[in-house]
Amino acid sequence: MLISIIVPVYNVSSYLKQCIDSILSQDFKEYEVLLIDDGSKDDSGRICDAYAKMYEQIKSDT
Repeated sequence: MLISIIVPVYNVSSYLKQCIDSILSQDFKEYEVLLIDDGSKDDSGRICDAYAKMYEQIKSDT
């Protein structure tokens, strides 16, 4: 069973990496992470895109 983890993102660049790293460190591995950026004005979108390139279970909608 695949679990979808949806993370709403809006101007959270100061702690977004910590959030994503916390999800990635879980023992359960059958999941996808959907990072939904709603027009952030900071670096949140770039962070989402970078993680999506590094990890196949992460998808970025920026």
